[in-house]
Amino acid sequence: MSRCDKLKSSQSGNTQKRIASHLEKINLFAAGIDIGSESHFVAVPEDLDDTPVRSFSCFTSGIESMAEWLVQLGITTAVMESTGIYWIPAFEILESRGIDVKLVNARHVKNVAGRKSDVLDCQWLLQLHTYGLLNGAFRPDEQICALRSYRRQRDTLISYRASHIQHMQKALRQMNLLLDNVVNDITGKTGMAIIRDILKGQRNPLKLAKHRDNRCQKSESEIAKSLKGHYRDEHVFALQQSVELYDTYDEKIKACDKAMEQKLASFDSKDDQGSQPPSDTGRLIKKRKSPRAPDFDIRGELKRMSGVDLTDIDGIDENTALKIVSEIGLDMNRWPSSKHFASWLGLCPGTKISGGKVLNRQTKRLPSAAATALRLAAFALSRSKSALGAYYRRMRAKLGAPKAITATAHKLARLVYSMLKYGSQYVDEGQDYYEKKYKERVLKTLKQKAKDMGFTLTLAETAMS
Repeated sequence: MSRCDKLKSSQSGNTQKRIASHLEKINLFAAGIDIGSESHFVAVPEDLDDTPVRSFSCFTSGIESMAEWLVQLGITTAVMESTGIYWIPAFEILESRGIDVKLVNARHVKNVAGRKSDVLDCQWLLQLHTYGLLNGAFRPDEQICALRSYRRQRDTLISYRASHIQHMQKALRQMNLLLDNVVNDITGKTGMAIIRDILKGQRNPLKLAKHRDNRCQKSESEIAKSLKGHYRDEHVFALQQSVELYDTYDEKIKACDKAMEQKLASFDSKDDQGSQPPSDTGRLIKKRKSPRAPDFDIRGELKRMSGVDLTDIDGIDENTALKIVSEIGLDMNRWPSSKHFASWLGLCPGTKISGGKVLNRQTKRLPSAAATALRLAAFALSRSKSALGAYYRRMRAKLGAPKAITATAHKLARLVYSMLKYGSQYVDEGQDYYEKKYKERVLKTLKQKAKDMGFTLTLAETAMS
């Protein structure tokens, strides 16, 4: 063999060693599970069982049999696709048996086109997971998952109750009772008192207007004019049923609030002051309690759990803070930095680059409830006199409202990350301080550009003197 052939053989051997080390099997005792609505297909390494691919029913007994089989084989980790909600029972049962379960995005594990079947899917999942090519989706710990379920159930009940408020509004309009023209909220104290009196049989507008609350901006005479309508039995019947359904959902929401309060009380305390209500000494109380927030002290409970008060951040109220904590949890060590956290939320510019040319900078479209809450909090800063409000308005003038909302939500996400991970407190410097610092940065940049071009930048007052 010539020297050249020996050199080529040596290079080929080194390349094979690098490829072999790169494709080294990491998860030797792994399982791939293809989730279905009627049955689950499970694949394990061929040297562990004579029948490496098996099918189990979606009944609880079938899932338990699947878990027992995997435990007997010594399986330590399993991977499954996020198919609807069918994966949840299998995930929870396998996790309770001590198996490290990873949930992966179905888009990341697409099989070869034209070879689609349940058996091939579970084997493909197994092969990818064996070489460590799959990353599990984020799933918070058990306590946070339970809190998240309560909070999502509450949001569902609120949306259902809102539909019946619209039905109440429709029935009133059909009778030409213009209650919404004289009160801001027909489900408020004045509105509900008038509606319930109508259902009792009262038709006199002057007597109905007596239910006016002292805080109502309209006078009794104006309210009486709006309550002179054309009553029909079918419309009153529809109004009655809508009110009954509204009351039913209101009771269910209160029951959900009670269950959520008990769940929050089970969390360990990180606040040195225990369960004492947070103090507002040294700063203004800049936000009211949200009307959609639960009746108990969410702010105090969240501060006790996390050791920080997220509602100190402008734009974030109790309801938003609860939604954020219930979606992301309290352990920020899952993300190496605030940049990783913002990217996971889909609040960072995209990096679609080909041939050195930027093709698209749009943010990723992710169904993240936490990102939605942060975007709503950013939008609420449009009239805020805080530094974050000044930042949002400057970005809106520069980029437009949609991009400004995303940019401000990105800043809010980094603040939340810093507070939860390091226990730091948020201090608002105000919009005047922000504008001052911004002008200083712009002036410094202009001076540097002028210096690079051989000019000297001086202030107008200095030049005139």
